Amino acid sequence: MEKKSITIVPKIMIIPLFLSLSWNMVAYYGSRIFTTDWHHINAEILPDTMVPFLPWTVSIYLSCYIFWMANYIIGVRQDRKEAFRLISADFFAKTICLLCFLIFPTTNIRPEVGNEGLWNYLMNYVYESDAADNLFPSIHCLTSWFCYIAVRKNKSIPKPYLMFSLFYAISVCISTLTTKQHVLIDVIGGIGLAEGSYFIVQYGFAGIYEKLIMRLNRLLKLV
Repeated sequence: MEKKSITIVPKIMIIPLFLSLSWNMVAYYGSRIFTTDWHHINAEILPDTMVPFLPWTVSIYLSCYIFWMANYIIGVRQDRKEAFRLISADFFAKTICLLCFLIFPTTNIRPEVGNEGLWNYLMNYVYESDAADNLFPSIHCLTSWFCYIAVRKNKSIPKPYLMFSLFYAISVCISTLTTKQHVLIDVIGGIGLAEGSYFIVQYGFAGIYEKLIMRLNRLLKLV
């Protein structure tokens, strides 16, 4: 009896996952080639000034990368049509992010952080390695919300993990505010863009994206 090999990522989804990561980098870092010296708008509003600065929440802000990896892999392992809807929505949304970063560059005012303690050290590391730009919409919130979308229709996912994904996505969104990495409009924009893109791509874009990916898969002999 022939044993079937178990793969973490289906072969047909290797390219779209690679494109997702690459296009994310292009949108976030590539746009800075043009916008670094441009005038940036501070989109902070009154409610943002009422959000406390909580350095310990940087632990949530940074640990979300593991969450992203896990749920995107889960997302592309589900039903093929649903998997391509998810991954094409991600590509579509990151394209909108790129346009927003170029057309509407934003910034915010960061608080002064002390040098004592682990959380302050990590907070300073984030501030030093990540400029206060490319804020609207928040890619952190966008991607985290896609992680929830990735599992919410999958009936094979245990309900506790489904609830955890929702809870963690919301926690990441809150952490972007309490670390002062983003403001409210960035969070709303990130979640709204994720839901909007997921809704829009079902009307043609997901199918076109799937056909293009499958052509690449055949060209590279992945199918």
